[in-house]
Amino acid sequence: MAGPRKPTSFDIAQMAGVSQPTVSRALRGSPSVSAATRARIEAIAKNLNYTVDRAASNLRSGQTRTLALLLFRDPSPGRTLINPFFLGMLGSIMESCAEVGYDLLVSFQNPTSNWQADYEDSHRADGLILLGYGDYAAYREQLETLVARGTHFVRWGSVAPGQPGLTIGCDNHAGALAATRHLIAQGRQRIAFLGDATDHYPEFHDRYRGYCDALLEAGLSCDPALQVGAISSEEEGERAARTLLARGQGFDGIMAASDLIALAAMRVLAEAGLRVPADVSLVGFDDIPAASFAHPPLTTVVQDAAAAGRLLVRALLAEIAGTSPTPNLLPATLVVRGSSIRP
Repeated sequence: MAGPRKPTSFDIAQMAGVSQPTVSRALRGSPSVSAATRARIEAIAKNLNYTVDRAASNLRSGQTRTLALLLFRDPSPGRTLINPFFLGMLGSIMESCAEVGYDLLVSFQNPTSNWQADYEDSHRADGLILLGYGDYAAYREQLETLVARGTHFVRWGSVAPGQPGLTIGCDNHAGALAATRHLIAQGRQRIAFLGDATDHYPEFHDRYRGYCDALLEAGLSCDPALQVGAISSEEEGERAARTLLARGQGFDGIMAASDLIALAAMRVLAEAGLRVPADVSLVGFDDIPAASFAHPPLTTVVQDAAAAGRLLVRALLAEIAGTSPTPNLLPATLVVRGSSIRP
């Protein structure tokens, strides 16, 4: 004996006094349906225990209604961790996807793999969100491949003219400018920079330029002997701090290109008998959770991870819909804590 017939969208349309296409649009959250009509349709669907057949709906539309978030592995040798700053974006990205009825596929990638083919060629997602990538000079070629294939994607990174695809980023130059001005206001004049200062890591390069501009406007020199290259990891921060000390160049301040570098440098300075902030004022960049729990708490430049996540999803959906969103540059805010205030 056959069981009871499952309700259909046509049943809901008849009960709501609307067309079946209106029911379909309402249940997938289309803004073309008024709030009152959508509420009435959703209430009827709930009473009937009706659920949307997502597979059939996606097949008809030619879309998966899924976005893929690709997190790239920390490039440090032997590491499998992700920068905590990117993890701070994850909740915002998930929430933004849920609000518009999209699923989010999160994947951990090796930057050197052929990751773009796994998603574009297999049609597993309608678009890609890219976080973290290592050496931009090598990564750029993969972005150009995505553009040539017509892949919808958006990435978090340094915003500059002529880049492949769409980028959302922070005003790294302004953030480092404010941080270095703060160190100068504390009376520091021999300020080191720990972080890569080349086009291979353009976000760090933007921060280095902000650091140099602040020094020059104060009549101080941007001394190459006080810059040590490092990518964003604690191992690299420790190595950079030890290299700086080994050079024997006097310094009384450090502008670190990331909090991970700064926190590692803080430990190295303590081992060398240098007090933070009495002997050396220290500033980081990112405001990862560990920054406020350091001893002393780390002065840092805040990037709004929640706003970044929302913008990444909004920009990617606009691109999928056929519009051309412009790159967005989020402001950077200096948060002053104990690591930089000279006693």
